[in-house]
Amino acid sequence: MDKYRRVQKVKEEVEKTDEEIRVTTAGSVSGYVSRAGTVLNELNKQFVVIQATGNALTKAVTTAEVIKRRFKGLHQIATLGTTDIVDEYEPLEEGLDKVIDTRSVSVMEIKLSKDPLDVYDKGYQPPLDESMVKEIDSEEREEKGKGKG
Repeated sequence: MDKYRRVQKVKEEVEKTDEEIRVTTAGSVSGYVSRAGTVLNELNKQFVVIQATGNALTKAVTTAEVIKRRFKGLHQIATLGTTDIVDEYEPLEEGLDKVIDTRSVSVMEIKLSKDPLDVYDKGYQPPLDESMVKEIDSEEREEKGKGKG
């Protein structure tokens, strides 16, 4: 692939709602949990949706599990899927053809809701037992964030 360079694609601007949390491999779980607290408590939303693709899937699952252990009575529905990503490479030398590479990437969406969800959905999980949940109010959350640096 020394004789090719990737063609930069224009990224489409997709609207993001307040309830969405898009997990990346670079982001911190504590930051995502804090955002979920803001959405559920301060914005008074009934649900939060965690979305991730590729290598960020494990971080999304970890984030959802931490959120379920911080906020009581959250129902969960997880959905998995795939999406195709197409990369286009143009030749740096004459006589070579353009190369198109298509990759299939895993996609996950986890909906955590205060309201009951469809219990017959294959990705449904009921709320955790209240003995497993340790709620932290916003003041405690702010204090926990201080300390390193």
